[in-house]
Amino acid sequence: MNLANHEDFLKIKKIADRYNMMANLFWSALSLTPIFVFCYRLMNLKLCCIFLAISFLTIFLPRLFFNTIQLGKTTSIYKKIGVHFFNRFTQQGDIINGLIRKKFPRYKAIYTSKSSINRLLSQTYVFEKFHFAVFLFFALTTLHALIEHYFIWALILLIINSVYNVYPIFLQQFIRLKLLSTGKRQL
Repeated sequence: MNLANHEDFLKIKKIADRYNMMANLFWSALSLTPIFVFCYRLMNLKLCCIFLAISFLTIFLPRLFFNTIQLGKTTSIYKKIGVHFFNRFTQQGDIINGLIRKKFPRYKAIYTSKSSINRLLSQTYVFEKFHFAVFLFFALTTLHALIEHYFIWALILLIINSVYNVYPIFLQQFIRLKLLSTGKRQL
């Protein structure tokens, strides 16, 4: 890689990181603020800590677990439930990639080298583990809200959990399937 290409690569990476951080901050603030308010105002601190600890433990689950809970073996089920549409609004999604391509028309979000595919595959598991842990925390908190008869809160937390965790989990599974099919074509 020559110096000009390396400088372009660093510029692209810096812009991509900035855009992805903004998307991540937006979705996290929008989604985590309500659960923070619920936990702070209506939940016992000890119970909240127990839920956090249980949820945190799921980060140590092996990849096999996440492969087992995968929704489908092909991308068709993910397309049917709108994961592809959802990808427009996420970090490293269609809107962000489009913004980067406006400045750098030859930009590719995914390079088809084996090392690039393997790195992205690993990243999908990290993202899925994060969202699964947060999903479990939301689910436990929603269950608590139902038990305590906070039905509006339970509905709000259920909707947020679907958007902030369930769809991102499905998105990581969808991306893995696409990467694996790309990797097979490259071999």
